[in-house]
Amino acid sequence: MAKDGTKGQTRDHSGGGDPARSLALLWRDQKRPARSGRRDLSVDRIVAAAIEVADADGVVALSMRRVADSLGVGTMSLYTYVPGKAELIDLMLDTVYAETDKPEHVPGGWRARLEQVAKENWALFHRHPWMLQLGITRPPLGPNVMVKYDYELRAVADIGLGEIEMDTVLNLVVGHAENTARRALDARQVQKDTGLTDVEWWQANGQALAALIDFASYPTAAAVGEAVGTAYGSAYDATHNFDFGLQRILDGVEALLATRKTPTGD
Repeated sequence: MAKDGTKGQTRDHSGGGDPARSLALLWRDQKRPARSGRRDLSVDRIVAAAIEVADADGVVALSMRRVADSLGVGTMSLYTYVPGKAELIDLMLDTVYAETDKPEHVPGGWRARLEQVAKENWALFHRHPWMLQLGITRPPLGPNVMVKYDYELRAVADIGLGEIEMDTVLNLVVGHAENTARRALDARQVQKDTGLTDVEWWQANGQALAALIDFASYPTAAAVGEAVGTAYGSAYDATHNFDFGLQRILDGVEALLATRKTPTGD
C-alpha cells in the first residue's frame, strides 16, 4: 500500500508483494515444487474471479475473502495458489494487459499505429476502471506486460527516434489515454452517485450561480464555458479531449521528426 500524497490515504499498487513469488506466478514457473490444493481451483480461475470483483466494485472491494466467497471456497484455500492480495493484483494487471488488440499491420504509418495504441489503452481503462485506482509505477513484469510493451514500442521503431525518445513518446500517448479515461470515469461515477447528469445539474444550479457570479467580469471564461456547454452539455467532454489531445501529441512528434535528418519512412 502506498500513501496518497493528496489525501494522506493509502492505495494499492503493483509490485507491492514478494517480487520472487510474483514473478514465479506471472511466468507460471514450472520449476516450482507442486503444492497440493483443491482440484476445482487454479491460479487462472482465482485471477478471473478477482477481476470480476474489481470490475464490479473496484479495488477497494477486493480482498482474498471476497474472491474466495465469489468462488464458493474458504479463504485459506486461495493461499495455496496466490500468496496474497499484492501478488494477486500483479496477476490481474498482467492478465488484462493481454486484452489489447495487437494487429501486425496498421495502415497509415506511425501516426495510425500510435492512434491504435492510444485507443486500445483508452478502451482497456474503460473496461477495467479499477486499473486507474492503482499505482502502476512498478508494472508487473509478466509475459503479457512484456508483449504489450514490445508491441507498442514497435509503433515508433525506425522512424528517427532514439530509444529513450521511443519510450517517452509511448508514455505520453498511454498517459494521455489514462488521464482522459480517468476524467470520463470520474464523471460517470459522479452521475451515478448524484443521480444527475451534467445537464440536469446545471439546470438545477444555474440560477444560483447566476445570482452569485457576475459573468460579465469574466468575459473570456463565460464565452468559452458557454461554447463548451452548448457543444457537449457539460463543462468537460472526455472523448473530445482524448481525440483532440492525442492529435496534438502526434503533431508534436511529427514536428520533432521533421527536425531530424533520418527519414521517417512511413
